[in-house]
This record gives sequence, C-alpha cells and structure tokens, in this order.
Amino acid sequence: MSTRSGSPGSTKISRRRVLALGGGLAGGALVAGAPSASAATDWIRLPVVTANIGRKNPGAREDAIHDVRFGDSGNRPLVGWQEIREGDNDNLECAYIEKYFGDAYANPHLLHETAYRVPLSVPAPWKIVERGNTFVHGGISGITPPRWINEVVVEHADHPGLEFALINTHYIAGAYNGDGNPNLRDEWDLHKQKHKDRVLAHHQAGRLVIWTADTNNPNYVKATGWDAERQVFTGGIDRINWMPGDGRVQLDLLGTHSVDMRVDGHDARVAVFRIRLA
Repeated sequence: MSTRSGSPGSTKISRRRVLALGGGLAGGALVAGAPSASAATDWIRLPVVTANIGRKNPGAREDAIHDVRFGDSGNRPLVGWQEIREGDNDNLECAYIEKYFGDAYANPHLLHETAYRVPLSVPAPWKIVERGNTFVHGGISGITPPRWINEVVVEHADHPGLEFALINTHYIAGAYNGDGNPNLRDEWDLHKQKHKDRVLAHHQAGRLVIWTADTNNPNYVKATGWDAERQVFTGGIDRINWMPGDGRVQLDLLGTHSVDMRVDGHDARVAVFRIRLA
C-alpha cells in the first residue's frame, strides 16, 4: 500500500509524472500497471454505490451488505464503503464484505492497517492497476477516528485503456452538520483540500475520476469547485460525483436509486453510469 498527499501541479503533465510528483509518496512505492493501447468500445453499464454501514443496529449489517451487493439487479456494483469496523464489536463486517464481495471482487484497503474504515469493492472485469491511501488528519478522542482518502485506478480487463480512478472517503462529522462546531472546521476544510488535490491529480493526468463519500455536509457541492465536476446527488450527506478526464474515456449518468440498509440512518446511494472508450 502507498500513502499519497500534497497538491498537483497547475499545468497538465503526463499521467505517470503526476502520479510520481503529485504527492511526495511515503510509506512505499505506488503500485502501477504498464500503459497499453486502446480502441473504441461499446457502452458498458457501470453501477457505483456509496454505502455507510453505520454503528447502530448491528443485526442488520449482514443483510445490508448483501443488499448493497445486489443493489443493481444483474450487475456487479463498484462500492465505496464508510465506517467499516467502527461499530464492529464482533469483528464481522470484513467477513460479511468478503462473503458477498469475495468471488469476482477485489476489496482493496479492507484489511489496511490504518485506512480500513473507507475500503472499496471492485468487481471483475475491472482490474486494479494502481492504488493509494492519503492520510488526512489524526483522531480526536470522543469525536473522530483518523481520516483517510482511499483510491484505486481500475482498467477493464477486456479493453486496455478503458480506465478511471475511484476515490472514497468520509469527512469528520459535526463541523458543517449536527452541532456545526467551528472548532472542527479546520479538520473538515483540510479534508476538503486533500480530496480536491487527489481528484485534480487524476484529472490533470487526463483520467476520469469518480468519487464516493460521506461528506457530513448537506450543502456540499463539489470536491474541486470546478465547473467540469458533476454531481449525481445534490442533497443529503452521502454523495457521488465525477470529473471527466481528457475525453478519451466517456461517462454518462443513466439514473439513480437507493438501497435501504436499515443500519444507521444511511441508505446506500446508487449511481448507474455507462462508460466507454471514445
């Protein structure tokens, strides 16, 4: 696993140079795949889910994870999870994810030593060609655990060059929702800046970016503030946005729905996209 942080450069440079320079890597080298040729493809259905498992009603967790897996009938969704192992007193949440997202899935970051709260689930035929973790800020006793941003770059196994970045994270609560505590806004604002940096690092490398998050801010708009970034949902705190790359990989939003998880006031939100190489 690698840890990345920092801001991208202001000019568009090569993908590999952005990934090499975009953060001052620490804790290990970036895992990357080799570049490959590409050809235009038909549209491919791409369901993406953001799912906060919560810390209440633990008896509902297995059914919730099952229902997220089958939240787009007949298709395997990509999932950004939040709050994994936070209310997991019986240590079953990872086992449930591996049970329903095991065969034909990779679950990067699920067993990461420190960034495990916001893992991803990536199904075949998508293969992970790069992965990284960005430390955001440390924990505050009684208020928040340490916060991280996890990400992968995935490529379609049958279509070299059909790739995108998927980023997942969970912001501190209580800064811009709940009590609206101004003392927590430094942490939230720092998270927003690092989130922006990671989205723009991929965008400036020419790569499409999709991100999932519990933003803990009902007035959240965009990670970057750029006009090019697009929102799937415009209300609530659970969000999915996307940022086009250089146009070689195209993404359209087909529709949305939700999955009732019955766990902690969060329904999983589903964005159904279609994706292709132009």
